[in-house]
Amino acid sequence: MKELYYLKKYFFKYRYRFFLGTFFVVISNIFALFPAQYVRKAFDTVKYSIENNQNENLYFEKNIFYFSALIIVFALLKGLFMFFMRQTIIVMSRMIEYDIKNEIYNHYQKLDLQFYKKNNTGDLMSRISEDVSRVRMFLGPATMYPINMISLFSLIVYTMININLKLTLFVLLPLPIMSISIFYISKTINLKSEKVQRQLAKISTFAQETFSGIRVVKSFINEKLNNSRFENEASIYLNKNISLAKTNAMFFPFMLLLIGLSTLLTIYIGGQEAIKGNITTGNIAEFIIYVNMLTWPMASIGWVTSIIQRAEASQKRINEFLTTKPKITNLNFKNKIKSGEIIFKNVSFTYPVTNITALKNISFKIDKGSSLAIVGKTGSGKSTIANLICRLYDIKNGEIKIDMKPIKNLNLSFLRNDIGYVTQEALLFSDTIYNNISFGTKTKNSLNKIKKYAGIAGIDNEIEKFPNSYNTIIGERGITLSGGQKQRISISRALIKKPKILIFDDCLSALDTKTEDLILKNLKTKFKNTTKVIISHRISSIKDVDQIIVLENGEIIERGKHEELLKSKNLYFEMYNQQLNKNNVHD
Repeated sequence: MKELYYLKKYFFKYRYRFFLGTFFVVISNIFALFPAQYVRKAFDTVKYSIENNQNENLYFEKNIFYFSALIIVFALLKGLFMFFMRQTIIVMSRMIEYDIKNEIYNHYQKLDLQFYKKNNTGDLMSRISEDVSRVRMFLGPATMYPINMISLFSLIVYTMININLKLTLFVLLPLPIMSISIFYISKTINLKSEKVQRQLAKISTFAQETFSGIRVVKSFINEKLNNSRFENEASIYLNKNISLAKTNAMFFPFMLLLIGLSTLLTIYIGGQEAIKGNITTGNIAEFIIYVNMLTWPMASIGWVTSIIQRAEASQKRINEFLTTKPKITNLNFKNKIKSGEIIFKNVSFTYPVTNITALKNISFKIDKGSSLAIVGKTGSGKSTIANLICRLYDIKNGEIKIDMKPIKNLNLSFLRNDIGYVTQEALLFSDTIYNNISFGTKTKNSLNKIKKYAGIAGIDNEIEKFPNSYNTIIGERGITLSGGQKQRISISRALIKKPKILIFDDCLSALDTKTEDLILKNLKTKFKNTTKVIISHRISSIKDVDQIIVLENGEIIERGKHEELLKSKNLYFEMYNQQLNKNNVHD
């Protein structure tokens, strides 16, 4: 249980609930003892009345009514304190579950890109959902039932021994066998349950990918093949569920068999003891009730052990991520971007996971409010420069400065908040257009403000034509929008921040020339003091910038303005001619 030791801080946080819950468990079990004792008194009263021919006597009626009323009262009191018990311990487990999920989610957001490249999304989701749920079972039922079992077992066994030691030993004989057997049955059930869960996750992933990529599925007319694959996976899931159901079918009959054995022993041995005069017939009825009361607490030992094993394995998986330290840390809590001047000096960078060298000895300077364009073939290192400006990675060789300060000396939150970064993939959330654009700021924005920045990005008129305008839900990853619409909403989201540094990472690729010119013109006139970095494959997007650098294999092979680079007749000139010829052929 060493992995579960991590949870001690949560037990301490909710210690008052835990101790109060323990108190309610004990009180509930004390009240649970009384009904059995009054059943014994009722049986003895009946026997006494029969033996003394007093069955029609008022004494008989009064006593039976009195015992019945007390049994009901104590049962109600037991139920009341059981309610209090669950409202403390089980609610405590839900509160801790809430805290753990928040802790994991917050920690996920602090981790760097390297972490996300090593771990897939399904695994991240599994640890925050399935694993946390298993840990919650340990915090709730697996905590409550042992407390209940220990207190109830102690009270009942003490009471039974005081009545008759011999009968107690015989009655308890099958219960340890039950606990051990149920442990092994539960272990088998858990193993099969995990297989069912894994297959269910596989089906869910397959379905999610199909629905997310429905355009591709339909364009390749792949529906029949997908149906066949889904049917095959569903068939495997069905077989695993049937196997689990068969094992589950053994559980309760086996438990009932052992309960029945204890009951038979109670009647047989109890009858012998009653004949000898060591106990009354009422004691036999009392013992039968005690046996039934002990059945579930004893059976829960195996079940709880299994839950603890699963929780320990799940907490180990959770701890692996919670103990992962982000590679990018905030070394300063004050400095922020003031002007937006950027300097790269002899910067080289190799990606830590792939060991691919993306940049080699790169140097350039972007003055405040000026614009830099980065062009080059695929894999030349363009996006890496954008990632380094946002400090998504740290460099080992060279120096990056913003406002003449090393980038590591700037507050990380302030740095990223002052950068408007529009990535190649326009990732939007399954929410309204209003909320997607407003996501760029931490404050509530007026509709007029949202419209203003949508207009700068050239998307306002199209949004107004949607059925619900800015309240239109755009679907998962913006699936209901075209590529150009997604790009322009992403641009609006970046611009509304009023960033000091603006980075466009090939985010104009899906736009027509007219819309592209409108956006670039608006940037030039309405964001004069913003430092702009434009990464693009299209020469039309960058011909009017202040400075252009051309990358090849991670090195700068050309730099200058548009006209200067055309005159040099190198790679930039070749790219320009290729695009020019392609446009002419298209025309």
